[in-house]
Amino acid sequence: MRRRHHFHIDYRGHSVTATVETGLRPVVEVLVDGKETGHMAAREDRPVAVPIELPTDPPTPATVRATVGPGVPRCLLLAEGDPDPHVMAPRMY
Repeated sequence: MRRRHHFHIDYRGHSVTATVETGLRPVVEVLVDGKETGHMAAREDRPVAVPIELPTDPPTPATVRATVGPGVPRCLLLAEGDPDPHVMAPRMY
C-alpha cells in the first residue's frame, strides 16, 4: 500500500520540503522554495541521500537523507559547512 509522508524545514531563509512515498517502490522528492530540485527512487527500506542545492550566492550544496523504513519515514537536512544534521519536521497535509 502506497502512502505519502511530508517533511519540512526552513533553513537559511529557504523552504525545504521532502515527500517520501512508501510502498513497493519508495520514492523521495525534494522541493526547495517550491521548485523540485531532487528526486530519487529507494531500494526497499534502505536510506536515500538526495543531493540538492540551496539558492544562495554562491549556491550551497546540501543533501536530504531520507530513511524510508522500517516504520515511519524520517528526513534529515545535511548542508555543506554545517557539521550537524537538521531534523525535518513531519507535516500533515
